[in-house]
Amino acid sequence: MARRDEILAFADELLDVGSYAEFGPAGAQVLGAREVTRLACGVSASLELFRAAAAAGAQLLLVHHGIWWRNEPLVVDARQRGRLQALFDADLTLAAYHLPLDAHPGLGNAARLAARLGVEVDGPFLGFGVGGRLPAPLPLADLVERVREETGREPLVFAEGPDPVRRVAIATGSAGHDLISAAREGYDVYLTGEPEEPTLHTARELGITFVAAGHYATERLGVQALAERLAGEFGLEWEFLEIPNPV
Repeated sequence: MARRDEILAFADELLDVGSYAEFGPAGAQVLGAREVTRLACGVSASLELFRAAAAAGAQLLLVHHGIWWRNEPLVVDARQRGRLQALFDADLTLAAYHLPLDAHPGLGNAARLAARLGVEVDGPFLGFGVGGRLPAPLPLADLVERVREETGREPLVFAEGPDPVRRVAIATGSAGHDLISAAREGYDVYLTGEPEEPTLHTARELGITFVAAGHYATERLGVQALAERLAGEFGLEWEFLEIPNPV
C-alpha cells in the first residue's frame, strides 16, 4: 500500500510536468482514495475505462488523454457527469499525463515505440517525438511489418521515400502535420498516428515515406511504462486496460 499523494508527486517530478504548456491539466484530475494498492492504466478517459478500472479493483487510474481539455466547454454535461459519477462511486483517482508522456526520453510513447521497432534514437524530434536510425538498412516492407506487429494495426503507408530505410522519425498521435519537418531533417520514414488530407502529396513531393498506425495504437506504450515504473517504485500491482479504438 502507498499514499496517493506520494505517488502523484513522484510521477509529476519524473515527467517534469511543469515544463509543458499543456492542452489540459497534467497529473491529478479527480481525487479518490488516499491509499493505493493497485494501479490501472489506459490510453483515453471514458466511462467504459472507468468501469473497467473499478472492476479491476484499482484505486488509481493513469491515462494519456484525461477528461479536462482547455478547448472544451467548461460544463459538466451528461458525458462528464457519467464519468465523474463512475469515478466517485469507485473512489478512484484519475491522473492524466499528455505532453509530458509524449516527450519523456525513456517512458514516452515515441521512445517506447522506437525501442520496440529497433530504432536507435539519436535525439528528440520537435520536442515530443524521437529521431534515430536502424542498425542496418532495412527494407521498408520489413519496417512496416514491425509496425503492424507492435501496434496490432494495419498501418496506412505512403511509400514515397527511400527503400531500404535508414533514418526514422516518430511522433505519436495526431502529429501528421510534422511530416514536412521530418523531410527537411533528412528522415526516410515518418511514423505517427494520424494523417492529414495533404499528407499523400506532401510525402510524394518531398520524397519521404509516411506511416500512420493509429492515434490510439501508437500511444499505448507510454502509459504502460509509467504504470510499471510507479508500481515498481511503490510496490504496487498494476494492469493495462485495453479499450480498443480504431482511430
